[in-house]
Amino acid sequence: MHDIEQVIPATKPDAGRPQVGTAKKLKKKDYERELHTLQVKLCHLQDWVKRTGARIIIVFEGRDAAGKGGTIKAITERVSPRVFRVVALPAPTDRQKSQMFIQRYIEHFPAAGEIVIFDRSWYNRAGVERVMGFCSEAEYRRFLDLCPRIERFIVDGGTQLIKFWLEVGKQEQKRRFLARIEDPLRQWKLSSMDLESYERWYAFSKARDAMLAATDTDDAPWHIVRSDDKRRARLNCITQLLRLISYREQKHDAVTLPKRSKEDAYDDTLRNRRFVTERY
Repeated sequence: MHDIEQVIPATKPDAGRPQVGTAKKLKKKDYERELHTLQVKLCHLQDWVKRTGARIIIVFEGRDAAGKGGTIKAITERVSPRVFRVVALPAPTDRQKSQMFIQRYIEHFPAAGEIVIFDRSWYNRAGVERVMGFCSEAEYRRFLDLCPRIERFIVDGGTQLIKFWLEVGKQEQKRRFLARIEDPLRQWKLSSMDLESYERWYAFSKARDAMLAATDTDDAPWHIVRSDDKRRARLNCITQLLRLISYREQKHDAVTLPKRSKEDAYDDTLRNRRFVTERY
């Protein structure tokens, strides 16, 4: 593993650097108000998916520290994990390495009434595996050739495939990595692979460009989200997601709480059981 101080010099973070086309960071109050509105719409989307039996795949890719995790959390924190399933696969086992490359992802594809969100996906082959030498040149070329065809089969089979690439700038990525080094609540996010990606910025840029050139198709286009401002990125991403799915708000029957039955009533206060000490 690289020495952190060698890879990311311990200089003062480039805080407050504005996003391209944005005068300043979005205020928390404004962000939370807009996010609430969008999360209500995501609940409407969830109802529609359940009632219609739709199948949707959402792929999130991007540089390390681009904000994929936070965006996925903003999408899923107010909806059911039974409908919105997040898949973040670990490194493949030896057995999985011997399988067809996309095989271990296919088993997580949605059934009717499900949305599956991939926090990184089969595009690992076009990114980290390519740059770090974890696959051969032939395997990489074959992936770029086959991927658009496989995705067309997915779409033709009735599953909507939505792909997001979160793009963070060099200085903002550096600031976020430095924050991870200094904050004990974030240090778990910093891996040796993150440091490699930081060091090989331009190699990853070339891999990104080749991937987009080969796989940005009419069947499954890439939607690129500027993510230097995490709050704006989350709102823009969710807004685009909702635009891409032709859902309708579902009507609900009026609900009233029934009266509790007193049949079999008893003292159910857990008297004499071990309660946690109330320190707060």
